[in-house]
Amino acid sequence: MNWIEALILGLLQGLTEFLPVSSSGHIELSKAILDIEIEGSLIFTIAVHGATVLSTIVVFWKEIKELIIDFFKFRWNESTQYIFKLLVSMIPAVIIGLLFKDELESLFTGNVLLVGCMLLVTSSFLFFTFFTKNTSKEVSFGKSIFIGIAQAIAILPGISRSGATIATGLFLNVDRKQIARFSFLMVIIPILGENILDIFKGEFTKGNIELSSILVGFIAAFFSGLLACRWMIRLVQRGKLIYFAAYCLVVGLAAIIFSII
Repeated sequence: MNWIEALILGLLQGLTEFLPVSSSGHIELSKAILDIEIEGSLIFTIAVHGATVLSTIVVFWKEIKELIIDFFKFRWNESTQYIFKLLVSMIPAVIIGLLFKDELESLFTGNVLLVGCMLLVTSSFLFFTFFTKNTSKEVSFGKSIFIGIAQAIAILPGISRSGATIATGLFLNVDRKQIARFSFLMVIIPILGENILDIFKGEFTKGNIELSSILVGFIAAFFSGLLACRWMIRLVQRGKLIYFAAYCLVVGLAAIIFSII
């Protein structure tokens, strides 16, 4: 992988991790269309995912700091409950990831047809958010489970994690700003946990990708992630997700046609 390919993948990861268009789906499409080979370079994947987590922490630093401070007061207050809701939302994805790890990994082999079909599913989710109304309701423990199930489904390449979780929250009448915040915070621990496990398993050293390419990918993913995260929060509040529904529809159909031809 050269630095141009690293730049492309880093930008894609940063933008599509937060925008509801599926980062995994776009990475798979890029690998197939541009013939970019990243297998055996798990260190690059860890770097760009770490970059998007860092951008999330930067955007929500004030909220994260307040949650941590309140949590260590060891009281069952609003912040402590919020943290446990985040933890509850992670359970479905953790269970699916542990039980079906090998089966899931087999899906990430440049299967353009699968990605195209799943992008159509994402498009449907986003389209129906157009008919939801903004409320002042917060995420409850029960709703956090359903949002977590949506995140587990989004493991499939082409299903947008942010799109699925935010759409589910909107269907459950959660406040737009609240579900955007919850959606982005709930992914921090799973990504960090997965990367830490990969490092301890010794996979961090696999691959022969150059350090310069890793740095380019990291920087691109971080800054594009900052932009996309802040932009997405505003878009959710304004109810503009239908534009991404149209985008996913077009890209999904194009991917299906490309796979058939």
